[in-house]
Amino acid sequence: MKIGIGIDTGGTCTDAVAYDFNSGTLLGKGKALTTRENLSVGIGRALDMLSPEYIRDAALISLSTTLATNACVENKGSRAKLLIFGLTDEFIRRFDAEAIYGFKYDSVRCIDTHGSADGLVIDEPDWDDVIAEHGAWLQDADALAAAELYAITNGAPCENRAKKLAVEHYGLPLVRASELTNDINVLTRGATALLNARLLPIVREFIDAALSDFAARGCKAPVMVVRSDGSLMSGALSLQRPVETILSGPAASVLAGRSFADREDCLIVDMGGTTTDVSVVHGRRPVMAEGGIQIGGWRTHVKGVYVDTFALGGDSAVRLSNEKLQIFPRRVMPLCAAARHWPAIREMLHELLPMERRSQFPLHEFFYLVREPRELRRYTREETALIEALRGGPRILANLHETSDISLYHLKSERLETEGIVMRCGLTPTDFMHIRGDYTEYDREASVLAGRVLLRRLGREDTPEELIALADEVYSLAGEKMYVNLLRILLKQQYPESFADGLDAQTEFLIRQGWAMRHTEESALIRYGLGTRAALVGIGAPTHVFLPAVAKALGAEYVLPENAEVANALGALKADINALVRIEISKALESSGHSYYIVHAPAGSSRFNDLDEAIETARAASEEAALKEARARGALGELAVSTTVEKHSTLSKWGTKVELGCATVSEVTVRVG
Repeated sequence: MKIGIGIDTGGTCTDAVAYDFNSGTLLGKGKALTTRENLSVGIGRALDMLSPEYIRDAALISLSTTLATNACVENKGSRAKLLIFGLTDEFIRRFDAEAIYGFKYDSVRCIDTHGSADGLVIDEPDWDDVIAEHGAWLQDADALAAAELYAITNGAPCENRAKKLAVEHYGLPLVRASELTNDINVLTRGATALLNARLLPIVREFIDAALSDFAARGCKAPVMVVRSDGSLMSGALSLQRPVETILSGPAASVLAGRSFADREDCLIVDMGGTTTDVSVVHGRRPVMAEGGIQIGGWRTHVKGVYVDTFALGGDSAVRLSNEKLQIFPRRVMPLCAAARHWPAIREMLHELLPMERRSQFPLHEFFYLVREPRELRRYTREETALIEALRGGPRILANLHETSDISLYHLKSERLETEGIVMRCGLTPTDFMHIRGDYTEYDREASVLAGRVLLRRLGREDTPEELIALADEVYSLAGEKMYVNLLRILLKQQYPESFADGLDAQTEFLIRQGWAMRHTEESALIRYGLGTRAALVGIGAPTHVFLPAVAKALGAEYVLPENAEVANALGALKADINALVRIEISKALESSGHSYYIVHAPAGSSRFNDLDEAIETARAASEEAALKEARARGALGELAVSTTVEKHSTLSKWGTKVELGCATVSEVTVRVG
């Protein structure tokens, strides 16, 4: 047997599988709660459900995760700062870069330089001035990033120098945008690099935890990580390029779902704890994202499978807004899971039940301390007081002000939640699944108690029948959100120009009416509802609860694959290494009318008078870069590289062909399993 161990760590659960590559057989599987405060614990518990000999004898470890995905959606991550060389602060504000690309202006500083677009003229700033002007700002960061306007053509000298100075002066890592992407748009490159810097500690924690668990079990197999495009990279490389994992989990689910479903067209719906990720398979091939991944307001140039991520998961917060029940995008720990970990939570909910006072605050919610902040001085007095109060264990909002110097009216927990220092516990769809009995893995009594508190808050009768009715309302809200988003995705795929910016208000109203009227035989004047012939493939534990009703409303086939609950861990073992490098050759004219060619290689640009010579130089550079990248991603042994030459041309206004240059494209693909 050739055994692979697949691990998928999501916001809620961690899955592990043992798989025989030779026979295509699943040998074992395990599922455990993700332990955010120490990921190693959850990974270890999932691994302990597998046979120890499978782990010890494994030839490959392949990991996927939604930790980076969730961090983007929830706007979490370390404090990172971005330097952009070649632009001005005025320019990026005039361009509305914050709204378009996702970075905050206070996280970005521009340094004007004056190189040339062809990369032949290079200009660097006075570095002593840069340090003097921006030193204090740079120092107040956990990681740095740099993007240079003409880095794609000039070899990125400013990025290279900035990286060296960041280590020498501040002891901070600096991410060079040109290492991650060759997109011509410096703002896209900058956003990609800044997001990468924010994600560094999140992916490092994950990789370190996995390595520790496997080492403790005597496994020395190489560790690979699923990238956003469904290919693999080494665990070591993922520590440098965590941004390439922002759709790691969704990519693994595509690989698994396509394998399981075996349908011509399907939507792969992966509902986890924090988000629902939807991928499209058309003609048995995954649809790829055009122009780079956009997620959580970030516009990147990371290549990936097309995945539409929206904030709906088993751990989405269920709260009141203007006296109406709503599902919010923020992830909280379900009270049923929290009460299993801290049984005292159940007693605190018992004590809350007889309280007569109504409040604008969700008094049944809790906070707990995930980790100590690195530097307490960075936080306000109110934030510090909350950290201090939570050092003794979880605290319920109902009496937080009674035992500490914290007013609920002045409670500011957003930054602490965003940075992963504190976590909120509250009612979620998972709790209502426990109330209905559709999923009872954790402490059902805690869910029931909190549900009863919410009933009383709404002024409704505290009866078992009303509690089930409340759960039905939450199910309907979750189903509606999924129904609306699946139709939005289908409409965007079918009519990209009309729905590029999402649904307009009128279309969304009609779609919501379709869901509301799904049980009604006929309306007086109009029949609602859109449908699809694509199958809906459910991946992830909660999908079996919500997706069948949505499939019925869409008139679609519903597919629940065998082992769907560990699909991502299996999908991680179905990926390959694929490295592709593209080097452009541009055609230019001198004032005399003489044409020449510029090869834009990673090391910098070079000029040639002869096109064939330029192509051979570009071919050698792209092949060398592709092989180097494949090795960096974990490829071993003798590698084969294939190269093609793409010629660019257009037609003049007279209809004649005009040559615009060309590109060499080199690719290395290695089957790992």
